[in-house]
Amino acid sequence: MRSGELRASNVTEVLRLTFVSHAMTDAMAAGRFPADESLNPTGRRQVEAGTELGLAEQVFCGPEIRTRQTAELLGLQAFIEPRLADLDCGEWRGDVLGRVLPADLAIWLTDPTRAPHGGESIVELIDRVAGWMDSLTTQRGRILAVTHPAVIRAATLVVLDAPPKSFWRLDVAPNSRTVMHFRGQVWTLRSSS
Repeated sequence: MRSGELRASNVTEVLRLTFVSHAMTDAMAAGRFPADESLNPTGRRQVEAGTELGLAEQVFCGPEIRTRQTAELLGLQAFIEPRLADLDCGEWRGDVLGRVLPADLAIWLTDPTRAPHGGESIVELIDRVAGWMDSLTTQRGRILAVTHPAVIRAATLVVLDAPPKSFWRLDVAPNSRTVMHFRGQVWTLRSSS
């Protein structure tokens, strides 16, 4: 076997999963809990100025408008995947951070098993994202997922086998890329930009 052939066969043994965080929205800029809002003009410019993503055999996105718009502006035809939906912030949806009772906010930020807003806990989000990632592990090639910072944080914790309490220690910028590989039986974090 020639070296070029060996390289080509090794590529097919890897699943490359690239997460793209949706671009800026008015809720992000104002410090509000997200609702199902559109990208703002800054977000549109972010996507238009973005870097080339390369080819992918499959493209997914969350069901929210902001993820679908980001995918469309990138020129992608994405399959909507409900498990890539944003963290459900329950009754806090659309509200500003400053109006949340300090005691409730403290619970939410320190106990990943609780959801004082009545929505989804961090642990529930991590489990949902881990289930979706597990469903991909029999595949090889390139998959692209346009989703939310919270989903990408959860995926990063899954890959690193990090505790859920680490969720808030990760910062995922709007319109950023996070690349993960699945090879053999192990996920690895490849890069983030």
